[in-house]
This record gives sequence, C-alpha cells and structure tokens, in this order.
Amino acid sequence: MRELKNLLSAAGQRAVDAAGQKLSSATDRLTEYASGQGGGGLIAAVTGAKKMAEGKSPLRAAFSGGVAGVKEKVKGLFGGGKSGKAKKLKVTNIEETIDVGVPVRVAYNQWTQFADFPSFMKKVESVEQESDEKNNWKAQVFWSHRTWQATIMQQIPDYNIVWKSKGPKGHVDGSVTFHELPPNMTRILLAMEYHPQGFFERTGNLWRAQGRRARLEFKHFRRHVMTQTILNPDEVEGWRGEIRDGEVVKDHETAMREEQEAREREEGGREEDQSAQQEDRPVEEEGESEEDRSAQQEDRPLKEEGESEDEAEGQFEEEEEGEKPQQRPPRTTRQRQDAARAR
Repeated sequence: MRELKNLLSAAGQRAVDAAGQKLSSATDRLTEYASGQGGGGLIAAVTGAKKMAEGKSPLRAAFSGGVAGVKEKVKGLFGGGKSGKAKKLKVTNIEETIDVGVPVRVAYNQWTQFADFPSFMKKVESVEQESDEKNNWKAQVFWSHRTWQATIMQQIPDYNIVWKSKGPKGHVDGSVTFHELPPNMTRILLAMEYHPQGFFERTGNLWRAQGRRARLEFKHFRRHVMTQTILNPDEVEGWRGEIRDGEVVKDHETAMREEQEAREREEGGREEDQSAQQEDRPVEEEGESEEDRSAQQEDRPLKEEGESEDEAEGQFEEEEEGEKPQQRPPRTTRQRQDAARAR
C-alpha cells in the first residue's frame, strides 16, 4: 500500500509537471500570436489550455488542441474562418494543343456547334444558345452539377474565339485559336483560366483535376471530328458571324451571303479569263500551214516561187509607205493561200 501510494504520488507529480509545461507552451504561443509572429495555431493553443484548466489530462488536452489546429488549417486552406481580409483565389492555368486532320474551316465550323458538345463529350450535359454571343452550360463535377454562362467577347471565323464566363461555383475564361497546317491539317490551341469556388472545386484544384478533364474533353472533340465530321464535312454549317467587344458586328446570314457573292465573282472572273484566251487564239483553216498563219499575223505577203526574201520585204515596205508596188498588184489573203497550196 505504501509503495502504491508513492507510485500514485509520482504519477500525479509528473502529470502536474507536464500540464505546467503544456500551459507554458500555450502561453508562449499566445504571446507570439499577439505580437504577430505566431502561425495559425491560435485555436489549438487556447483549446489545449482550456482543457487542462478544466482538469482534463494532458493527453486529452493535447489531442483536443491538435484537432482544433487541424480544423483551423483546413479552414484556412479553403478560405474559411472569419478573417478580416479575404484571400485571393488561386487561378488554374490550362493550356492544351491538338492537331486535327481536317481543313481549318471544317474544324472551326464543328467547334461553333456548341449544342453538339454533349453528344461526344463525357461531362458536358447541356449547352443552350441564349443568343449569338451568350451560352448557358451545364456540366458534371464529381457528384455535383455545375452551371455557368459564357459570353463570347471576340469571334473571328476560322481564326479564334475568346470568352468570359460567370457562375455560382466557379467560372472559366479562355480562348481557342485555329491554325492551318497543310495539307488538310489544323492545329487548335486552347488556353483557359479556371477560377474555383466551393469545396469540391477547390479540393479538385489541389491535384489539377480540371486540367485533366479539359484535356480529356479536348481529345473527345478530336475523336468526333476524325470519325464523324470528316465523313460529311459539308453538312456541318458553323456560325460564320463575327463578334467584337462582346457585340455581334456581323450576323451569320450576312456572312454567308457575302461569301456566296465572293464565290460568284471569283467564278465569273475565271470564265472571263477563259473566254479571253479562246478569242486571242488564231483559228486554223483547212490546209493552212504554219507559215501562212505567221504571215497573216505579221501582215506581210508570202513570197512566190522563185521570189527572194528581199523582194518580198521590199514589196511589204512599199505598201507600208503608201506607194504602189511596181512589180505586181497586192494580193489578197485568199490569193496568198492559193499560192501556198500550189507550192
């Protein structure tokens, strides 16, 4: 009994000493926090000290303080707590590049068909076209569903699309550009800024789940173009209008009409060139030799049998000066052709 009392007394003294050390440590941490040098463990320090003051064992007090510290760190990580200054949200940069084996016009037209995205993308549930420059999106994020509205700020056919968005649980701003890589190859560059909001979004942002999801959906787009669109490219009619500063400066119907007029002018120009080439070509008569055609083009007489080149040229010079030839009257084209046939 005496030894048992001594053991209990020693255990109690050790517990008191440990409690004093914990209390001193907590006091030091409170002092550091008050002076601006402490970390995020204020709640843990206060909780541990309070538990020991209530008569709790040092072990239970330390456990309570540790749990409180973990909770505080988690709140700080996800923007919780009653901080006087709001923390700036981190932005996730997403950049992807793919090459598609179709011309630029075909790739651009398919991209502008936003309502078709749910048919070949895995997590995009619906896209509603509110207007030419506004689209309402709905997608699945983990087990939840998220909605946002995208506003196209700039859209130039066969070149780029730039948009901004807003939503209650995060939003994505970005742009996509199209570059020609002949023959019949298009490179698509996608750059996005993801602004997460909410527990699921920020948790997924820790291991960049959104970037991997964007990369996978991008590959789904290429798969669809290379297996479906490439079979009937003319049936995909994209939106050919133009948007600048968030406003439509040229609608789809006007753009299509201008393209049709440009094609007609180009075809008309080619037909005129072909007609002009045919009119400038000399017509060959039956039995007409190359020498006869050359003489007709140069407007000079053909030399007869026994006639030298100098005599023919002299006769041609006299005709140009307006003098009548002394040797013989001028021959007609038909006479020259008959002479040529006789030779």
